[in-house]
Amino acid sequence: MSKLYDVVIIGGGPAGLSAALYAGRARLSTLIIEKDKEGGQIVQTAEIENYPGGLEEESGPTLIDRMSGQADKFGAEKVLDTIEDMDLGGKEKILKGKKDTYRAKTVIIAAGASPVPIGCPGEKEFTGKGVSYCATCDAAFFEDFEVYVVGGGDSAVEEALYLTKFARKVTIIHRRDALRAAKSIQEKAFANEKIAFMWDSVVKELKGDGLLESMVVENVKTKELTEVKADEEDGTFGVFVFIGFKPQSAVFEGKVEMENGYIVTDADMKTNVEGVYAAGDIRVKSLRQVVTAAADGAIAAVQAGKYIEENE
Repeated sequence: MSKLYDVVIIGGGPAGLSAALYAGRARLSTLIIEKDKEGGQIVQTAEIENYPGGLEEESGPTLIDRMSGQADKFGAEKVLDTIEDMDLGGKEKILKGKKDTYRAKTVIIAAGASPVPIGCPGEKEFTGKGVSYCATCDAAFFEDFEVYVVGGGDSAVEEALYLTKFARKVTIIHRRDALRAAKSIQEKAFANEKIAFMWDSVVKELKGDGLLESMVVENVKTKELTEVKADEEDGTFGVFVFIGFKPQSAVFEGKVEMENGYIVTDADMKTNVEGVYAAGDIRVKSLRQVVTAAADGAIAAVQAGKYIEENE
């Protein structure tokens, strides 16, 4: 069994790296456990304009590279492993991974959440090149372009309304013949002249050469296929997918308090288990952005340090 760390962070995205920076700088022995690769969702983003102090041509990979370097500078250790079980109830927390078992005085859960994809051919290839899962992040790139929003719930319709501030036309593509969003949100959408609707429809394929140029849409009732092509002058269009988010929290079920799969914390990132914190997209919160994830990580690390001081 490995050494006893002051802080073990599960997840190497912006929340986890920020927590590692603050914990390492406070001279706490720190370990980041990441199951795949550093950065989380943000490494798929080609351009970032809304992170304070970012570079003029900032991308997800460039930002994560700098964050990772800062964590390294202050001594954070990193391992690639997948946590499969844990015992968080005692003073010493035990995390059981596929490769090893880890011991910690405190744990910061920063495993993130991921958008539910359409699951059609071309989606992965055009993510960041026409396909987006975040209107707040990418709306400005589609100023005066046409965009399509896939989904019919509260988030989809709210994001469609937000997109009308930038795009010249927004079309909501929904697999049913009525929206699932709250009536008050629906009313705003129906009253907005920029918003159109494509009912009983699903996206079957996304196409293009470098950038998204067309998509194939199927009517679920008639099975008719329609190819939607970009305006010739534009050359591309945007597809924003809002059919749900999936927090990476299954392994924590029954270990900490949750709400709809998201971990419940207070303002100090404390869960209902002493010495266990959550940060970033995996926790219940109103805004999931890099800047809020980084803030969560900093708060969690500072609180973890205070907990260790009070319990030694």
